[in-house]
Amino acid sequence: MSPSPSSSSSSSSRRKPLLYCAGVAIAAVTLGIVSWQATAPAEKGSGGSSAAASPRTDPAAALKALARREPGDKLAVGRADAPVVLIEYSDFKCGYCGKFARDTEPALVKKYVENGTLRIEWRNFPIFGADSEAAAKAAWAAGQQDRFEQFHAAAYAEGAKEKGFAGPRLVELAQQAGVPDLERFSADMAGEQAAAALKKDQDEGYRIGVTSTPSFLVNGKPIAGAQPLDAFTAAIAQAAAAAKQ
Repeated sequence: MSPSPSSSSSSSSRRKPLLYCAGVAIAAVTLGIVSWQATAPAEKGSGGSSAAASPRTDPAAALKALARREPGDKLAVGRADAPVVLIEYSDFKCGYCGKFARDTEPALVKKYVENGTLRIEWRNFPIFGADSEAAAKAAWAAGQQDRFEQFHAAAYAEGAKEKGFAGPRLVELAQQAGVPDLERFSADMAGEQAAAALKKDQDEGYRIGVTSTPSFLVNGKPIAGAQPLDAFTAAIAQAAAAAKQ
């Protein structure tokens, strides 16, 4: 079994553990551990007194706190104060990410984002090399001109990833997305801000143990892989009900 990302140097944004888009089982194990830790009973110390006195980190609360809720976030849709936040870690070369983007996400937007229940925050988490990173930076650059959602849809369209994400192809996708200033788009994509934004998303994913795409958090509850729509609606309904209490 390959070492987890957290066991290698976290300072390098170009670190590439062995990750698999279709590796739902791998993601389930890693995120399941995080989820289990959130609900595991506290250990009893010898004599039954010292352990109870030590403060215990709540992983579930820590995961929930990852929601940025920034009103001007270009890689998010939905109200900043929505009771439920879905965080998605994804890669544009990931076939299962594309399946989720085409088959599930639009239904979630229609049912929950439009009525103010849900906010979706995307995290670029490229794991398939240079093309993945280039597409992530291109999506961020499109977002600077308020066209992230449209770029996201174009890049995840059926058959899009098979055409690759080389430079000219990214410009073509930006055109499809309606990015108005393509010169600015190219400059933003190659700039330091795009690299910094990507590193921020990657570091967050590595820190919580994301090992596969797509991976999700719904108010801190992990969901691994492109699960059926019902899995997301159930998690969102549960989180919304809990938020009202």
